[in-house]
Amino acid sequence: MNQVEELYNNYFHDVYLYIKSLSKSDQTAEEITQETFFKAMKSVNSFRGDCDIRVWLCQIAKNLYLSWCKKNNRFSDEELSAEIPDSRVSVEDSLSDAQQTMEIHKILHKMGEPHKEVFTLRVFGELSFRQIGELFGKTESWARVTFHRAKVKIIDELEEQK
Repeated sequence: MNQVEELYNNYFHDVYLYIKSLSKSDQTAEEITQETFFKAMKSVNSFRGDCDIRVWLCQIAKNLYLSWCKKNNRFSDEELSAEIPDSRVSVEDSLSDAQQTMEIHKILHKMGEPHKEVFTLRVFGELSFRQIGELFGKTESWARVTFHRAKVKIIDELEEQK
């Protein structure tokens, strides 16, 4: 498997969900995500590695989405900048803040299985989705979906606490 295929297989779902959360459209998310990976394929050798590859891909996707919005007269520039969250902020990044970490641990403590274990294995155990799937006797896709659902639950809980 080449580097671009691996990127696509590992991060397609994350980029798609990110763009879907912005666009609220399956079709738009699909188009932008495909374009993101096409653009990444052309510039993968210029990736410097100074950030997580997921962040790099989401930045490409965000820029493509902004261009799409401008082209389709969806929003003004001010609305766009207020509307689009920073793709560099994630649950994993929040773990660097001690208070936030404690809140996430409290949420995890109450969370049911398998979400709790999958999230813990991915974030704290740093296992790949393939490895997590193998541990549970499931597929890599199952591990991705379960992790995503756990992450959404955590984000929702954190938002409720604000």
